[in-house]
Amino acid sequence: MNVRLVCAFMCLSGILGGTLPPPEVKIDVLHKPFLCNRRTVRGDSVHVHYTGYYENGTQFHTSLQHNQGQPVWFTLGIGEVIKGWDHGLLDMCKGEKRKLTIPPELAYGKEGKGKIPPEATLIFDIEMVDIRSGPRSHETFQLMDMDDDWKLSKTEVKEYLRLEFEKAGVPSNDTFHEQLVKDIFKKEDENEDGYISAREFTFIHDEL
Repeated sequence: MNVRLVCAFMCLSGILGGTLPPPEVKIDVLHKPFLCNRRTVRGDSVHVHYTGYYENGTQFHTSLQHNQGQPVWFTLGIGEVIKGWDHGLLDMCKGEKRKLTIPPELAYGKEGKGKIPPEATLIFDIEMVDIRSGPRSHETFQLMDMDDDWKLSKTEVKEYLRLEFEKAGVPSNDTFHEQLVKDIFKKEDENEDGYISAREFTFIHDEL
C-alpha cells in the first residue's frame, strides 16, 4: 500500500486526529411558494404528504395511497419522527416541496425497521401541506423537563406549578399541588407509565 493510501486510511480512521464530519441531510428544494408568511420551527404541528424511496428508486411508502390519502401530522423537532425529518423540514414554507436524502445515521441506522433494511439511505419527496403552532410550545416543555430526558415526572410538574404559583404571588400549598398533579397525570398520562411524554404533552389542550 503506497504512502498516500496509508495516510488516507489513517485519516479516515481518526488515527491522525482527523474526525469524520457528522452526517447531514441533503435538501433539494423542488418548489417554493412566491409568498411565505410562516416558516416551520421546532415545536410546530406540521402536516405533510410524503413518498419514500430507497437509493435504487424503489418506492417503499407514500401517504398519498394510505390513510385515505390524508397527510400525516407530527410535532416537528421533538423526536416523533426520524432525525432526518426533524432536521430537513425546518425553515420550510406552507406549500413548499423538498427532496430529502437521509443517511442511515439520521434514519433507521444499523438496525433498520420493518421493511427498511439496516444501513439504508432513504430519499423522501415531501410537501408541507400545513403548519400550525403546537398546542404547547417546545420551549415550555423544555423548561419543565429539568433533567432533559424528554418526559415529565410528577416531581417536575409539581415544581413547575410551584414556580408558576410563586410568580403569580399565590402562597405555596403542597396538598393542593399534589392533588393538581394527580389530576393532571390522570388525564394526560395516556399510557399510564408515570410520565408525560413529549407527544402526550403536545396532544392535550387542557391544564398546564
